[in-house]
Amino acid sequence: MPVDKQQKVSVIGLGYIGLPTAALIARGGCQVVGVDVSAHVVETVNSGRVHIEEVDLDGLVQGVVARGNLRASLEVEPSDVFIIAVPTPVAEDRAPDISHVLNAARTVASVLKPGDTVILESTSPVGTTEAMRDLFAQLRPDLRMPGQSGAGDIAISYCPERVLPGRILVELIDNDRCIGGITPRCARKALAFYRQFVRGACITTTARAAEMVKLVENSFRDVNIAFANELSVIAERMDIDVWEVIRLANRHPRVNILQPGPGVGGHCIAVDPWFIVHGDPENSRLIRTAREVNDGKTDHVVACASDLIDEYPGEDIACLGLAFKANIDDFRESPAVKVAARLARRYGRRVKLVEPYAQALPMEFAGTGAELIDLDTALEQCSVFVILVDHDMFKSVPVDERTDKAVYDTRGVWPDQPRRLAPASLGRMAV
Repeated sequence: MPVDKQQKVSVIGLGYIGLPTAALIARGGCQVVGVDVSAHVVETVNSGRVHIEEVDLDGLVQGVVARGNLRASLEVEPSDVFIIAVPTPVAEDRAPDISHVLNAARTVASVLKPGDTVILESTSPVGTTEAMRDLFAQLRPDLRMPGQSGAGDIAISYCPERVLPGRILVELIDNDRCIGGITPRCARKALAFYRQFVRGACITTTARAAEMVKLVENSFRDVNIAFANELSVIAERMDIDVWEVIRLANRHPRVNILQPGPGVGGHCIAVDPWFIVHGDPENSRLIRTAREVNDGKTDHVVACASDLIDEYPGEDIACLGLAFKANIDDFRESPAVKVAARLARRYGRRVKLVEPYAQALPMEFAGTGAELIDLDTALEQCSVFVILVDHDMFKSVPVDERTDKAVYDTRGVWPDQPRRLAPASLGRMAV
């Protein structure tokens, strides 16, 4: 479908989803304004640079900014299409926090005009799109809202992203999209917009169903990772190589066990299941348990790593990886950060962090004395290794460079390394 280059598009939130989305739309020839609350982000984008690490994003942003198709601003401007892609974290009580979405909607409301389309992409609890519609109705009584009075003067829809960090630009184009409208007419209007730059199938439904689809996708992953993490703890207790068990079990044609790790991180899988639990706590027992298993795995890893470290008093400790998954620079909700920070608070300057995608340590390490070093230095100086992320760089270390190391491997990065078990830690939490 040809791109309507007369459309002006505003993308609210220039994070890991908003900026790639804005850049892709701009590449098609639309005039795109990226809006963010951070002056640093706005200045960075307007200079043709990026503030996040993502494959090919820097070149794309540089090109569309140079051609004048993308610019950033601190203020929302009148547009034809508004895409809201702001964070939706959970509060301390694990209730979903949609304040960023509603604040973004308030700014958009001030410039809405008949014929505009508003699309929410932020992962949200069921009912958020309707809440945004109701807020528009309150702030703009001069406009008819869809689902309240006839066809409505504006279109409101929900369309969640489903992308993999490191492949965001490819997957924003190729993956199928689930488009939920407040009304069928809203969904059709959003569908026409996405068809301009999405090659995957675009399937319409209701806004509430689309909101639930996003939460279900990430909860499915969380539940299956919880099985792998629970299995890894059981295998340790039984003195069995969990990596071999999973590899062999997956040879069954209908078995596909995921890989265990030090927990679950990221802005989606570690957060979104709580939205379902909060929406119906009585009937979401499995989803809640999976979250507890995955959070508990982090405590288990701290305990096992501590037992191994205590066998080597005074020796330096290398924690390999801080990102929430391999080969990215995203540390949000990272179990690796949680494990390493707790070890740093306990063992201080003995702890060395190796993270090829970080220029400085996250704030969790402030005051601990831990320092960021490169992999070669760690191999020279450290006797104990705790592997927390399966970056490709770590996989490249040959056996002869690590034969003398004591290793606790939470990712199966060095399968040929002699296994180190810490039986004293099994069945208890780390302090």
